[in-house]
Amino acid sequence: MTNSSYRLLRRCVAGTGALAMIAALSVGTPALAGAGLSGAAVSGSAVSGLGVSGSGVSGAAVSGAAVSGGAASGKKVPAVGTRPHFQVVGQATASPDTPPTFSCQLTTPASCYGPAQIRTAYGVDALAEHGLTGAGRTIVIVDAFQSPSIRHDLATFDALFELPDPTLDIVAPDGLTPFDPSNFRMLIWAAEITLDVEWAHAIAPAARIVLVLAKSDQDADIISATTYAVDNDLGDVISQSFGEAEQCMDPALLDQQHAVFARAAEKGITLMASSGDQGAAQPTCDGSTFFKAASTPASDPLVTSVGGTILDADGLTGAYHSEVVWNEPDFAAAGGGGFSVIYGTPAYQAAQRLPSRGLPDVAYNAAIVGGVLVVWSPFGDDLVLRFGGTSAGSPQWAGLTALADQLANQRLGSLNTRLYGLAATNKYNALFHDITVGDNTYHGAVTISGFPATRGWDAASGLGSPKANGLVPALAALS
Repeated sequence: MTNSSYRLLRRCVAGTGALAMIAALSVGTPALAGAGLSGAAVSGSAVSGLGVSGSGVSGAAVSGAAVSGGAASGKKVPAVGTRPHFQVVGQATASPDTPPTFSCQLTTPASCYGPAQIRTAYGVDALAEHGLTGAGRTIVIVDAFQSPSIRHDLATFDALFELPDPTLDIVAPDGLTPFDPSNFRMLIWAAEITLDVEWAHAIAPAARIVLVLAKSDQDADIISATTYAVDNDLGDVISQSFGEAEQCMDPALLDQQHAVFARAAEKGITLMASSGDQGAAQPTCDGSTFFKAASTPASDPLVTSVGGTILDADGLTGAYHSEVVWNEPDFAAAGGGGFSVIYGTPAYQAAQRLPSRGLPDVAYNAAIVGGVLVVWSPFGDDLVLRFGGTSAGSPQWAGLTALADQLANQRLGSLNTRLYGLAATNKYNALFHDITVGDNTYHGAVTISGFPATRGWDAASGLGSPKANGLVPALAALS
């Protein structure tokens, strides 16, 4: 963080008792060992019987999933919160005549992007020219705790970047937990909520958004909130920007989670999840170090897992230049990916000849230096921050799904069979940016070797990032 940004942030939080916390968040902190954010240790956690008849999932559990160490705590960590990736870049001005330009947009390559640049880079603006805005569709975002300023922040974001105001409904099925700004976990979940809502809206600006808030980040509470969203049919697509190592979730809760996802699939609800921000690694179940693991819920075969890239586009026009696998060793951050120890190879990945369920399925910009601009005012001032992480990808892919649903005039449901089917055709290069450079090795206190990008699918970038102007119509045509 620059000295001026630090002074700005200090002014915002003076007297709150949270200065050290928010300042650490802004520059990126070490892994949150001991911060109450680790998951539950599971001994011998192979889970059986998780297949869904007719879903393209084999249902074969993969044994040997035990990880030692750590008491059972069972918490989901927001992808933005495993190692917070945001930094103050400025302050929002009231109702600007034109979207402002921030200094991070003027670097070469650009080190941040607003909605207009991302929409251009991925071809979303071309869809808008044909009336695709998400109108008539609903995006559900599941998060924990709350962000008291989310309605204000979204309105300020819209004014700053000339976006229409959406319908935003907030549902807390098990009760709304009072917000404590001095609570580290609540603060980073508030950041996650802000990123998720603003960037789902940036991609599908006319879609209704339903924010479903779990009363805590305990696995059981997250599943309860997701269950409510599914059973009450709250929307067409659900975004989940959180996760933990598969081995750190209680097997009974994994069964319960998968059953909820199966009901979602039966209703035609699309499921998205971020693949994680530590490359091929995840925190161990006691939070003391890292090990090679895949993240749940992203690893569930009924979920479309969204990995990370570093996008190089023009910071003003958004003209696309290139992408590589997201890996920023200076932040100990990289796009999540690997192979499940819970789920066998689904039918839609049979052509890849994988040892088990592989993730991610797709990718999206997740760079920290090259992140997206977000308006957040946890302590009053309307700050503009640059956010990075795979947290940004899941809500934006949910936005793309809303566009495809609008075009198809119906829900598309689980996307994976369609995505892999399209990738197997000669249209692949017209529908995806194939990421062939980089890897997702984790470079932190320990080094966990990752997976290299290759042609086609790989465990660092999946099938690649979207060329939305081609992919969205192609998905809708398969409805």
